[in-house]
Amino acid sequence: MLDIASLKNLLNQPKKIVITTHHKPDGDAMGSSLGLYNYLIQQGHHTTVITPSDYPDFLTWMPGNEEVVIYTDNKERSAQLIAEADIVFCLDFNNLSRINEMGELVRAADAKKIMIDHHLEPEDFDDYRHWDINACAAAQLVHSFITDILDNKKLINKDVATCLYTGIMTDSGSFRLPNTTSSVHRVIADLIDAGAVNYRIHELVYNSASENRLRFLGHCLSSCLEILPEFNTALIVVNKQDLQKYDVNTGDTEGIVNYALSIASIRLAAFIVERDDKVKLSLRSKGDFPANEICKLYFSGGGHRNAAGGQSSASLQEVVNQLKQILPEYKKLLIQ
Repeated sequence: MLDIASLKNLLNQPKKIVITTHHKPDGDAMGSSLGLYNYLIQQGHHTTVITPSDYPDFLTWMPGNEEVVIYTDNKERSAQLIAEADIVFCLDFNNLSRINEMGELVRAADAKKIMIDHHLEPEDFDDYRHWDINACAAAQLVHSFITDILDNKKLINKDVATCLYTGIMTDSGSFRLPNTTSSVHRVIADLIDAGAVNYRIHELVYNSASENRLRFLGHCLSSCLEILPEFNTALIVVNKQDLQKYDVNTGDTEGIVNYALSIASIRLAAFIVERDDKVKLSLRSKGDFPANEICKLYFSGGGHRNAAGGQSSASLQEVVNQLKQILPEYKKLLIQ
């Protein structure tokens, strides 16, 4: 493992650097990646952000986005960049399976691997780790990596601040989740001072939905929502036909599970969607209910205690039935 002195020495001269993040990147994944990108290019590093897949249109406005390489669209170029890299930064994930085919390319690369992440149980593939499960976002850790580890706060300019603000804002649920500590607010204040225009960022992320997305949301709430009052649980179940009918694009399902969780009595909410290859689950919970445990034990997934995800190769109805059969095991936690 690299120590801090060796890390600083490694970054002291321009290097070939790849930054990557997890499949179907969210606001924190792209915010932390582009925040780090905009920091590194100031020092002359030859830096490329490579995402394993596409990501929502409401994130494509961030500074540096025009330089992002999407692996599924540019496999040959991506493989070459990874193979030639001196450093690969792995942001907002801690297991190489989370970047799909790219995982083995990163594992085989001679580059030093630097993980910046806040998820449980990291895989041991990295040479340096800036990791804290108590951080509300990977973007918060990128901020501390720049300011505390590298002692370079002066290089957090408007572009860096804008991206990191976006990451923290989205992963903290607009600063309303329990991990939004006073320290997080102090970081946010620093980012605003550095040039992040908070109200404009909120507008770009949250007020840019398509008409189809809004109609799809209405359909989910009116026709796909099921309440299980005996378990204080709500499910939103969406099939492939629904996705086709409303022309659902990447990012259009983001955050819908939170509407189910917003019901006063609900402690666990699930958004279950049928994709072409698998059924995907997004779980959200209140208090100390372990949504991540359910995803890890039963649906080949994981995440945070109150926000987790999983998947299954079973049919949509089989997955719904399986989740319902699991709930009695957690009834005491759900009704307390």
